[in-house]
Amino acid sequence: MTREAIFPARRHALYDAHRYSAAIRSGDLLFVSGQVGSREDGSAEPDFAAQVRLAFANLAAVLEAAGCTFDDVVDVTTFHTDPEAQIETVMAVRSAVIGAPPYPNWTAVGVQWLAGFDFEIKVIARIP
Repeated sequence: MTREAIFPARRHALYDAHRYSAAIRSGDLLFVSGQVGSREDGSAEPDFAAQVRLAFANLAAVLEAAGCTFDDVVDVTTFHTDPEAQIETVMAVRSAVIGAPPYPNWTAVGVQWLAGFDFEIKVIARIP
């Protein structure tokens, strides 16, 4: 099986700086790298709610580049630097973005460090 790198139209600087693909297509599956609330220059959005919205927007751009939407997502993993304080904001953004049931799997992980970010989201999607 071959692997195909997928990048959004507005590729941000982190992909080049850290030498990774936004996503890899393998068969009918899309494995999306962790998306953070980075601006196009790779810097972090300082406001937490705006950072989460930007992370979801960056994720949507990667999904779109592969012909997917959030409805195609089957597995989600999120990383949080302060889960207890952040979860309400994350869930509000998530509710505005994720479609109707059935919802994807979701695993939330508390971490100490995200390279200057406070939230990261990675997914696996089935390509229609």
